[in-house]
Amino acid sequence: MELYSGHINKLISELANLPGIGEKSAQRLAFHLINMPEAKVKKLAETIVDAKEHVCYCKECFTLTDGEVCPVCANERRDHGTIMVVETPRDLAAYEKTGKYRGVYHVLHGAISPMLGIGPNEIKLKELIARLEGDVEEVIIATNSSLEGETTAMYISKLIKPTGIKVTRIASGVPVGGDIEYIDEVTLLRALEGRIEM
Repeated sequence: MELYSGHINKLISELANLPGIGEKSAQRLAFHLINMPEAKVKKLAETIVDAKEHVCYCKECFTLTDGEVCPVCANERRDHGTIMVVETPRDLAAYEKTGKYRGVYHVLHGAISPMLGIGPNEIKLKELIARLEGDVEEVIIATNSSLEGETTAMYISKLIKPTGIKVTRIASGVPVGGDIEYIDEVTLLRALEGRIEM
């Protein structure tokens, strides 16, 4: 038996299709939207449609932007000779929040995963290689520490090393606030290998 009418069920169903939104969260959001003033709901709907119509990939780094080139790539004060390779625009945003990285980025939009049928041609690798024809001095590989991220990092490294461009990998290890006794062996080994002088 359905608890709600057709329109409410349809709204809950559509909201539940969003990533990270379960059935209960979808119900909460649906009732919140229904109780919002109509003008605010229309503004939200227009904003979603507007973003869908106008947001595209940056022609240089492939992050999401509403212009031809994103603000990072357009900034002449950034170090365009250093490219950090990330999996998603969310990863780019996380590094930008640190305020410490002054280079530019390249967003792959995924990672190599033979199990899921995602090969090198399904992510933005050809575009990365094309960018290396410029004055690039270093490529920092900042993919996740998952099996897919490590596979992608190794693949990129093997592609770039013959060009003579410096290839580095972000350090990984014990997280801040983590108890060593609960950390897995691979993470501890990485922390040990990536140690720095104090």
